[in-house]
Amino acid sequence: TCVCANRFLVQEGIHDSFVEKLVKGMQKELRVGNGFDEQTTQGPLINERAVKKVEGQISDAVSRGASIVTGGKRHSSGGTFFEPTLLSNVTTDMLCAQEETFGPLAPVLKFRTEEEAVTIANASNVGLAGYFYSRDHAQIWRVAEQLEVGIVGVNEGLLSTPEAPFGGLKQSGLGREGSKYGIDDYLEIKYVCFGGL
Repeated sequence: TCVCANRFLVQEGIHDSFVEKLVKGMQKELRVGNGFDEQTTQGPLINERAVKKVEGQISDAVSRGASIVTGGKRHSSGGTFFEPTLLSNVTTDMLCAQEETFGPLAPVLKFRTEEEAVTIANASNVGLAGYFYSRDHAQIWRVAEQLEVGIVGVNEGLLSTPEAPFGGLKQSGLGREGSKYGIDDYLEIKYVCFGGL
């Protein structure tokens, strides 16, 4: 979906443990297949061009030093089905760290400090949604305000709801859908200035 995470930024102290747990979770929980099968959690990509984009991002990343932890190729089901893929050793110069993917690709980037993570997160020409985890209330407000996105999920990955404004910054659009702000694009505001009274 449009609000799926495109990159995972993980602090270096927990990076290896995170990758290990994520790959186990992916292999246990993600099932590629027909959408009419109740066991399926992931269907095909929208078209061949989408598959080629994912393949191109993986190829670019591997050529620059990334490692495929799991997946990395078309699924045995054929067509536009693609294996859920996890990349580690990803750096900011790789396409998967710079472009939106719209495919089953989870690139993991390592960071050292909060400032570095915010810089990496904001080094994008799009800004629909961002997510992060913290128990530190001061850090939550500080990071949420610094992220250049229209929607922020803090300790939560499912954030869309009709009651909340939905929309992004940068090339992720102007305006908002939903909430009381969603009506603004449908209104004509008139300004009247009286002078000489």
